[in-house]
Amino acid sequence: MIEEAGAIISTRHCNSQAGEPCVAALARVERTDFLSPMCIGEVANVSAEITYTSRHSVEVQVNVMSENILTGAKRVTNKATLWYVPLSLKNVNKVVEVPPIQYARKEQEDEGKKRYEEQKLDRLETKQRNGDVILPVINPDRQTKEPHTVGYSQSSLIHLVGPSDCTLLGFVHGGVTMKLMDEVAGIVAPCHCKTNIVTASVDAINFHEKIKKGCVITVSGRMTFTSNKSMEIEVFVDADPFVDEPRERYRAVSAFFTYVSLSKEGKPLPVPQLLTETEDEKRRFEEGKGRYLQTKAKRQAQMQQQAAQQ
Repeated sequence: MIEEAGAIISTRHCNSQAGEPCVAALARVERTDFLSPMCIGEVANVSAEITYTSRHSVEVQVNVMSENILTGAKRVTNKATLWYVPLSLKNVNKVVEVPPIQYARKEQEDEGKKRYEEQKLDRLETKQRNGDVILPVINPDRQTKEPHTVGYSQSSLIHLVGPSDCTLLGFVHGGVTMKLMDEVAGIVAPCHCKTNIVTASVDAINFHEKIKKGCVITVSGRMTFTSNKSMEIEVFVDADPFVDEPRERYRAVSAFFTYVSLSKEGKPLPVPQLLTETEDEKRRFEEGKGRYLQTKAKRQAQMQQQAAQQ
């Protein structure tokens, strides 16, 4: 729903002036925090706003509000920032120019430009790490693996991209890919902790290359880091052209998902420590620890700032 809202508003904006018809394609999702659960029977209200435009990209802020239709109570459940690029309907490999937006203040444009440069740099750094490979594990024999190791919980999913998965251009919807990634990560997490789990946050999801209708995609996830109450899972999406395509498998999407362990009553539980066996697993654990500490510091800074404003 978040991705659909962003795609609609971006496509509308990019076609708001006379020019080449285009469709906005998802390029990146910034960190998404799941602030509150959305419960069965509640009404979801998804709102999107364009907050920055560069020459060839659009930044969209999306908020999700839930409403209890019996009591009228409302609360924010999700916040996300997404980046789109407009692709020509006539030539899907051509990125068209984005009409500029009007900013209420010069500071808004400056802040948006800073966010644009930061995400551009992160995308380049992430792409450099994409030589890493996760061997697909479709039917893992967990009896041969030691519990709480990376290999014990690692899982994969294979999906043939059909017409219902795709946009008007014949490429996979970003939201479809995100859902499959969350499903795989949602298998890895409970395999590790053996409890109920819930998605806490998603670090930046980078869409490196388009996935065409007819491709077979392999979505693979593995545990990279555990703190006392959270688990970080790295998820890759690799695409294999299936019909009339000489191209070899390529890395299409990558991201880190964070889950928390819950009791049956919905209370946070301690997470078993991840046992690292190889040097690569130890390196990834330390990198995950760095991301965890950085996120924790940002959250504390935001709480202090809010307290000061109150």
